[in-house]
Amino acid sequence: MTTTIRATPRTGRCQCRDIQFTVTGEPDYVHTCSCEHCQVLSGGPMMSWVSFPLDGLKWTGAGSEPAWHYTWPDSRRGFCPRCGSQLCALDDGADSIAITLSALGNPADLLPVNQS
Repeated sequence: MTTTIRATPRTGRCQCRDIQFTVTGEPDYVHTCSCEHCQVLSGGPMMSWVSFPLDGLKWTGAGSEPAWHYTWPDSRRGFCPRCGSQLCALDDGADSIAITLSALGNPADLLPVNQS
């Protein structure tokens, strides 16, 4: 089965809706990760991610941009300081941002292709 990925704008949000965002551009590298950081942050065995071009990201909502916490020396995670939802990961100097599939509402057309 071939899945058609759309590059049209997608919207996402944290649980409390204080932080909302729109991403445009071609989604890349839909995967799950079970590293120690993802396990602790999610409270489960893994998190699911998809990357989008950083220049296609726009933060919306009353909360503006998420709060950031470095989990690696050159990689930080974005979360809502109000409800704690994990939203994204951003490496220093990167031109793409990884968004959690749960923040996008787990869209059916973005299926993980790899486990890291």
